Amino acid sequence: MNSVDRLIAHTLRIDEDRVTADLEYQSIREWDSLGHVTLMVALENAYGITVDDELTLELRSVEEIRAFAARQQGDSRSVAEPATPRPEQQPDEVAVHRGLEGVSFDHTAITRIDGAEGVMEYRGYGIHDLAEHASYTEVAHLLIHGELPDAYQLEAFDKELRARRAVPAEVLALARGLAHAHPVEALRTCVSALGAYEPRRDASADETYEEALEAGITLLARVPLLVAAHHAYRQGQEPLLPSEDVPFTEGFLTALLGAGPSPAAVRFMNKGLIVHADHSSNASAFTARIATGSRASMIAAITAAMATFSGSLHGGAAERVVRLIDEVDGPADAERYVREVQGRGDRVMGFGHRVYRTEDPRVRHLRATVVELSRERGDTRGLDTLDAIAAAMRPYARHGVAPNVDLYAGLAYRLLGLPDDLAVPLFVVGRTAGWVAQVLEQHANNVLIRPLLRYNGPRTRSYPGSTA
Repeated sequence: MNSVDRLIAHTLRIDEDRVTADLEYQSIREWDSLGHVTLMVALENAYGITVDDELTLELRSVEEIRAFAARQQGDSRSVAEPATPRPEQQPDEVAVHRGLEGVSFDHTAITRIDGAEGVMEYRGYGIHDLAEHASYTEVAHLLIHGELPDAYQLEAFDKELRARRAVPAEVLALARGLAHAHPVEALRTCVSALGAYEPRRDASADETYEEALEAGITLLARVPLLVAAHHAYRQGQEPLLPSEDVPFTEGFLTALLGAGPSPAAVRFMNKGLIVHADHSSNASAFTARIATGSRASMIAAITAAMATFSGSLHGGAAERVVRLIDEVDGPADAERYVREVQGRGDRVMGFGHRVYRTEDPRVRHLRATVVELSRERGDTRGLDTLDAIAAAMRPYARHGVAPNVDLYAGLAYRLLGLPDDLAVPLFVVGRTAGWVAQVLEQHANNVLIRPLLRYNGPRTRSYPGSTA
């Protein structure tokens, strides 16, 4: 085995005999998006060159990396065994796009993302303007109804949310019985149970658009109270239902904290809910659309989205990120920590995104509120540690592994006195508006989403002992 093959094996943390000419990006679990970036950085260090975006897209297989290494060494010959010619695609075969990378399955008017430029817009409004000037209630109205509300519409929408937030007693009893469970498991279970207590005009028929809209707005109102109620039960307390005259975000924080929140806490939560509200066709939104495509109800689709969101490669990462602060012995230890994690072939949580090639545009708003909360509490150690880790990760930022939305959110929750395992449910509170909007958009022009799998197993086998 030559040096470039050993570099690939070492970087991806795989056995050397797995490095064959037909091995390529995303063909194995170890060669995922982060593994690819780590491999590009390893090539840069090995050959003293800069791997730009164009070259990153080119070097997506062992065969291409070997050819690249040969060029760097001034040798036009193959640096290892010749690549096995790939069979030409047959006319009846369909190209396989693992992970559906680069595949657009429909149109949307909800969220626009430009990953190369770091742009994110909800229905044409930039995330920076919304995070700085809007309330979450305004943004939820924008996502669900398509336009920012005027003063009258905003008052009516906020009043509707406040009127709908009371959770059925049976579902609260379920939340109490799940006091031992992880908050995200309890939330998903309780949201699913809400479906049994939502009256429909005709339960035997498919849910209409109007019924889906009503159910979605009710979910938007109740999900925050379910999170707060479960948190109260596991502390041996009764949940606090905020007064109907308290605005949405302040009411949620009051129920969650058991007391009126500080202005800085309200500002953080408002920004956090806004930047988390939607993110186009991520895994959970896609799941919600698949469920809706089969004509499942709004509650069923949101339950499916929550189940998907809890995975560690999606929303579940939010809970793991805050552990960075515990694993790193202050800002001075950041470089050592990054070297050690990268050396193991592991990912540094809170960095990298499947879409963005530059900094996640949501990060600046969460960091700004963490700065405010840290100063309010006279404790900047956590903030300084995360900033130092971000500095140590800068060599990877050119390849898209820059801070993402999770990096500072978990620290903010700690600064509010909340446990780490609430990070995912709090993310869900904000994302509910986006899921509802995605379901409604799918509902309005519905189609069954049914992709294909290309079969590559054995064919035409006979059952033992059969005479056929």
